[in-house]
Amino acid sequence: MNSTLMNTTLPEQVDVLLVGLGPVGATAANLLGRYGIRTLAIDKAAEIFMAPRAIALDNEALRILQMAGLEEGAFETLAIAKVQMHSPLFGKYARANTAGTLDGHPRLVTFYQPDLERALRERLSRYPCVSLALGAELTGFDDDGEAVSATIRLASGDTASVRARYIVGADGSNSFVRRHAGLGFEGKTFTQDWLIIDALNVPNPIDHIEFHCDPRRPSPHMVAPGGRQRWEFMLQPGETREQMETPEKIRELLAPWCKPEDITIERTAVYRFHARIVDRFSKGRAFLVGDAAHITPPFVGQGLVAGLRDVANLCWKLTWVVQERATPNILDSYDAERRPHARSIINLALMMGKLVMPQNRLTALGVHGAMTLMQRMPWARAFFEDLKIKPPARFKHGLFQQGKTRAKLVRGGLLPQGLVRRGPGAPIMPSDEALGARLVLLGFGCDPTPLLSRRLLAAWRQAGGNIVQLRHCGQAVGPQEAHEGQGGHSWEDMSNQLVPGAAPVNWIAVVRPDRTVLHDGPLEALDDVVSESLAMLGARRHVPEGLPPDLRTVG
Repeated sequence: MNSTLMNTTLPEQVDVLLVGLGPVGATAANLLGRYGIRTLAIDKAAEIFMAPRAIALDNEALRILQMAGLEEGAFETLAIAKVQMHSPLFGKYARANTAGTLDGHPRLVTFYQPDLERALRERLSRYPCVSLALGAELTGFDDDGEAVSATIRLASGDTASVRARYIVGADGSNSFVRRHAGLGFEGKTFTQDWLIIDALNVPNPIDHIEFHCDPRRPSPHMVAPGGRQRWEFMLQPGETREQMETPEKIRELLAPWCKPEDITIERTAVYRFHARIVDRFSKGRAFLVGDAAHITPPFVGQGLVAGLRDVANLCWKLTWVVQERATPNILDSYDAERRPHARSIINLALMMGKLVMPQNRLTALGVHGAMTLMQRMPWARAFFEDLKIKPPARFKHGLFQQGKTRAKLVRGGLLPQGLVRRGPGAPIMPSDEALGARLVLLGFGCDPTPLLSRRLLAAWRQAGGNIVQLRHCGQAVGPQEAHEGQGGHSWEDMSNQLVPGAAPVNWIAVVRPDRTVLHDGPLEALDDVVSESLAMLGARRHVPEGLPPDLRTVG
């Protein structure tokens, strides 16, 4: 990583100019670095902001951080087994079960944001293609249709010019990139203000998240790593920021849980909730991610998660276009895929907000009473407790083959992650690690390689595609794979999550680098599936005769 802090020179040309290096921007920088994309990442702040902000991540977010190169344990997390909702009228009227794992990660964790940002920035040192300028501010850019010419003010006060093929705004809710690109930011700001208190060394810590849904003073309460706990208190009419942050008021608010003089107050802040989403996630060669594109109320802990979904979706598409493996048309699918899903998350957060902060006692009686009655209905209780209320990680429209198949795979949805190994005695690893940051043609219980024509195989490789066989547990390694040693491009599914969990034997699927299923079908439809997938990417379907040796085999 090239750390550009003061009077050093920025690169004059890059593939991607990334504006903002918070957790979303830093994840994007790692993904682009892993793909080998020349990237300049800038941030107005010279240092990481050392106060807790975002506090929750789900299994999808942890999987994306895994894709970005963060190993397990790279930053501390605390698994949360349940989210409990309390009412002064009905007691514990609802809960969500968040224990266990999904796709190899806990379903819900809390974390300390500075630790995550530090881990992400440390990983950037692995990628010489990524340059970093801290204390640098974007002051303008012009999109001429061929590239973006940007002006940057450095920490020294000097000005630098950079030309990039694309610019990505990860610069927060007041995004300069969004405003300069002329993209509207629709939505609303809630009238309620909230006081947040982060504390250390709290006696008798809880081991879950709880929402005290008292209309007089709603107050979420949660635990986090490092002996931390967080409380949030809704301000009542007439209360001011100055009143709420006084030691006397904090002592009054925390009295039901602890004595403030016995704990360490790490941060207090008053903030106002927002629910907004941009008109479009992109314009020309400018793209928006994270809070620059959408702001979500915190009631479902999906604000940062949504931003991580953005960069996982966008970065591989930018890569494939920059490396001429796909046409620029695929970039249109970023808005088509991410904006509807982000809006659905905002709507869920707004609905949950009505449960958490009823306006008065009468509203609380109706809302919490209805929820209490619903808990007596098994299907309704399961809908909430098993998190089926959360919008699924699948797209309705975008870069994938429309239609359903006979497999359990969902086109436009995520491929499950399981545990795999090359062969007997070999290390077991998560399947995402085995597949790598590639476009992959998967053969479930079969090897598609010998059945692909030489020309189609070459076109697949030219489009950045790999071929992987997933063997069901105990399935013998084929002669070719055995000769290559420990399975070659063949992996044994040790968890049954993939074969037959996701698809039966003799089934194939094309999976994007963000683990979204692009296409699938039976083995006999191999040529059609591969050809149609290449067509969606805009990749060349044919290559000249006299193929070079590296296109004749797949490793």
